[in-house]
Amino acid sequence: MAKQYAKVIINPVAGGNKNTYRRWPYIENLLRRGGLSYDFQYTEGRGHALELSRLAAKEGYSFLIAVGGDGTIHEVANGLLSSSCAVLPALGIIATGTGNDFIRSMGIPKDCAQSCRKVIEARRRLIDAGQVEYTDKSGKRAMSYFINGAGVGFDAEVADGSKRVPRFMGNTVPFVFSLLKLLPFYRNKDVRINIDGRDEKKRVLSVVVTNGAYFGGGMRIAPQAVLDDRHLDVVTIGDVRKAELLQVFPRVYDGTHVIHPKVCLEKADCVSIECDRRILLQADGELLGSGPVTFKVMPAALVVVA
Repeated sequence: MAKQYAKVIINPVAGGNKNTYRRWPYIENLLRRGGLSYDFQYTEGRGHALELSRLAAKEGYSFLIAVGGDGTIHEVANGLLSSSCAVLPALGIIATGTGNDFIRSMGIPKDCAQSCRKVIEARRRLIDAGQVEYTDKSGKRAMSYFINGAGVGFDAEVADGSKRVPRFMGNTVPFVFSLLKLLPFYRNKDVRINIDGRDEKKRVLSVVVTNGAYFGGGMRIAPQAVLDDRHLDVVTIGDVRKAELLQVFPRVYDGTHVIHPKVCLEKADCVSIECDRRILLQADGELLGSGPVTFKVMPAALVVVA
């Protein structure tokens, strides 16, 4: 029988400079006052949230709460989706990170008091997820999941570079800083892309395969994306020149970049990408490895409280 209380998984360093560790007593008080019964545990490093969430599902918790940023949410979701449990716990989120793209897509408030109230109310929504097969950093084939979005090419290199910028600056500033730093040296890639059985060769800056609408700290990369429509949204940014990219880049924040003639937006269930050169992969803002990659939709994969 499932335990009728929650497991709270806290990334104490999310948000930079132990921001979440300092905020936890306030969050804890809000949850206790709201009548929620739970156990909690701090993560101790990269990958630990995945292990804790997988173990919590096995132990029979009916509700998991991730306290942290997009990286923490990514790990907790991966722990759940890689679990062998027939019925997965619901996922609640109290966002304390800097990017917060998934909560934007879900409509979960950033304010801690409001998000705690949402967790306590426990109104549930069944959403899709994505699965991606890729080559990991050791050169072996691997598989992972994403609930917000993933991408190959320039966006993956920018996401990786932004991790080395101080997080107190938020997430948008590091992303833009990384973009401007990498742009003079990046070369667009010739790829072979298969979208639901349709093969095509093209030169691209990036291919973003997303479940949610936002990435990069508030960029509305896929304005038509819906988390529960049983499809992934594919945003192909073609062979844009550097000057073109700088011109169109500000339009990503309101979603009007999709009208650019070198931007293609479509929905798909399966997307495969191959490249003769090394092409990096990010998922939910985390650098996973490189191509070749295959993305697949997982309809109605996860229950999220929102």
